[in-house]
Amino acid sequence: MNKIKQNVTRFLRKYQMDYLDVDIDMVIDSFLSEMRRGLAGKKSTLDMIPTYIEVGAGVPTNKRVIVVDAGGTNFRVATVYFDDQKKAIIENLRLYKMPGVQHEIGKDEFFKIMAGYLKDVAGAAQNIGFCFSYAVEMSPNKDGRLIRFSKEIKAKDVVGQPIGENLNRALVSMGLGNEKHIVLLNDTVVTLLAGVGCQNRSFGSYIGFILGTGTNTCYVEKNSNIKKTKNLDLLKSQIINTESGNFGKIKQGKIDAAFDKSTVNPGVHKFEKMISGAYLGPLCLATIHKACDASLFSTAVANALWQIPELDTKALNAFLLYPYGNNPFADAAKQGNTDDSLTLYYIADRLTERAAKLTAINLSAMAIKSGSGTDPSKPICIVAEGTTFYQMKSLKPRVEFYLKQYLENKLGIHYEIISVENATLIGAAIAGLTN
Repeated sequence: MNKIKQNVTRFLRKYQMDYLDVDIDMVIDSFLSEMRRGLAGKKSTLDMIPTYIEVGAGVPTNKRVIVVDAGGTNFRVATVYFDDQKKAIIENLRLYKMPGVQHEIGKDEFFKIMAGYLKDVAGAAQNIGFCFSYAVEMSPNKDGRLIRFSKEIKAKDVVGQPIGENLNRALVSMGLGNEKHIVLLNDTVVTLLAGVGCQNRSFGSYIGFILGTGTNTCYVEKNSNIKKTKNLDLLKSQIINTESGNFGKIKQGKIDAAFDKSTVNPGVHKFEKMISGAYLGPLCLATIHKACDASLFSTAVANALWQIPELDTKALNAFLLYPYGNNPFADAAKQGNTDDSLTLYYIADRLTERAAKLTAINLSAMAIKSGSGTDPSKPICIVAEGTTFYQMKSLKPRVEFYLKQYLENKLGIHYEIISVENATLIGAAIAGLTN
């Protein structure tokens, strides 16, 4: 067993793909440097987008707000209020298709469809908290112009358009009342706000983190450090959407670099391609195929592995959970012996460990930049969401191991990781009620 592990480690390190190749201090220094450059308006792989949304305002009770969640393929609408115990009460929840999923539509049709989805709740409240999970350039009035769509949405005429303004125009034209006060924000920011609204404890600061199909992080920054934005109140703070999945100063392994070139968007989102659910499975398959070339498997197993044309992260996780079960990797390994199964397992497991280490680096950089957490009675609250983070075998406990080892033991920065049920709807409600 030790010999197999040594062979796998030697192979991965030859291609700079092992978690031991990741220098925590070095990568965190690069992360922090890119964060500072992004805040200063200098060229950076981190957008560091100001949201103009503050943390700490009291959430009013028994006041309804309309909430909208425009995600990948789904469009959710509901009303929310907070009762006397500050518990979020979700009502009128409806699920629709995101406009532009099925075919190309124009700008007017896009916003008309959205307004139609709001028809039944338009009279319930004057404020709308709108979680819009696409890249936007935010404005001080809490509206934002679409930079680009992702997730296969087909509505190119919407690019460059202010989302809230156009939605209001559509609502009025359809006779659904006067213009609403719309607060636009993305899924990472609503995740952070959900943590703020659902805790009765004192935290030093907050980080919003998502690791699912993709990944992103936000944190609370002092306005005095946001050099690229003028006319801010320098005594206040706001949430910064870092777009951390695009962190590009990460040293890729040789297989990472080759895999990156095979994706539909080579050269961007390098960090995301090393840790997120959309890429971890395919990256592992590419690594396994390279291991076949290196003769790490018996001939029969190598031939079976080459017959696997694609592998998603769900299938990778199935193998890690059930290495002798019914899944593509396990089936291929059955063509050989236990050594083949162990070799497969070690490669998949060490790539998952690398993803965990990089995730901890991402969160550590946010914690350090926030300047909080040194008081153990007021730790930083990391509000984490995403199926990859919670369901990928061994990933979350390993993230916690590296955070404990580096942030707490080495730097004296304290934190807690929490999850909030219905975080998107609750966070959007808090934004709509407090901004």
